[in-house]
Amino acid sequence: MNEALLRSLTPSVLGILVRRGADFAAAEDAVQEALIEAVRVWPDERPRDPKGWLVTVAWRRFLDATRAETARRRREDLADEEPAPGPVPAVDDTLQLYFLGAHPSLTPSSAVALTLRAVGGLTTRQIARAYLVPEATMAQRISRAKRTVSGVAFDQPGDVATVLRVLYLVFNEGYSGDVDLAAEAIRITRQLAAAIDHPEVAGLLALMLLHHARRATRTAPDGSLVPLAEQDRSRWDTGAITEGVGILQAALARDRLGEFQAQAAIAALHADAPTAGETDWVQIVEWYDELTGLTDSPVVRLNRAVAVGEADGPRAGLRELAALSDTLPRHTAVAAYLHERDGDLPKAARLYAEAAHKAPTLAERDHLTRQAARLNAGL
Repeated sequence: MNEALLRSLTPSVLGILVRRGADFAAAEDAVQEALIEAVRVWPDERPRDPKGWLVTVAWRRFLDATRAETARRRREDLADEEPAPGPVPAVDDTLQLYFLGAHPSLTPSSAVALTLRAVGGLTTRQIARAYLVPEATMAQRISRAKRTVSGVAFDQPGDVATVLRVLYLVFNEGYSGDVDLAAEAIRITRQLAAAIDHPEVAGLLALMLLHHARRATRTAPDGSLVPLAEQDRSRWDTGAITEGVGILQAALARDRLGEFQAQAAIAALHADAPTAGETDWVQIVEWYDELTGLTDSPVVRLNRAVAVGEADGPRAGLRELAALSDTLPRHTAVAAYLHERDGDLPKAARLYAEAAHKAPTLAERDHLTRQAARLNAGL
């Protein structure tokens, strides 16, 4: 079973159902049922036209659900609208779906969560991790969003800022494990950049390209994480870096700074350094100052503490860290790193071990465990 094929077809099939009159929540449920049926049937008999097959099955599932709740006359009308089996025009509806998911009737956070689930293909657990909330809380948020848009006419697409937030989170999830998901986010962001002249769209595209350029060096052959300072920079994708920097420079020249442009500027400074030791940390701190002013995000402040520790010394970084809540994700890992740089190896080893227990992914847990073992071996 080709899961990548199913994932790539899902947004287009969902878009076809929405355009044919299905409300967003019912269409999503119908498509999910069609995907389950595909997993069951395709290994034995894969259709010649997978997209057409999914549209037909999903539409039938939608009709079945509608028939259970509507009058006979309406049921017959909807049955007449069922698309005939066969090839479906190759229209990419994904970008349109991102805008439809960001509907004005939803709060921005609910719109992002629902679109990530329905269009981006992320699980509730992945979305909850991105928002730093419990999975049960995110499940309730998504359920409320579905109820809100149930039966709503999708003739008022959402705003660009919400769509950008969704694309950013989809890319981040793909960047942390699923390269295909990251590449898909870049593809859709390219479409958006071609359709809208907006500096933050350009900033997001630049940010994605600059991060994606390092994809081949972020993990070792055994799957373990490779920190930025230890990555083989000769293997970075210079073409993607050049493109990303060019897009960023054009966006910054418009003097309408936004958070994605600021993040891209930080990524560009990392990409520009021939070695980790030549990184311009002073300028990176300055960009984090800009980013903090734009977002006031505690996660940004945590990353800034690391940059301050590199620019002004680990004790300066620890002072910045002390002002932040120790409940922040990766706070303990940052403390361990800064204490190691400050020479307090026993405390750093203990903090690395503590951070490993809190790590959100297996790869991070293994990396932090190895860091703790490395220091303990030298004590």
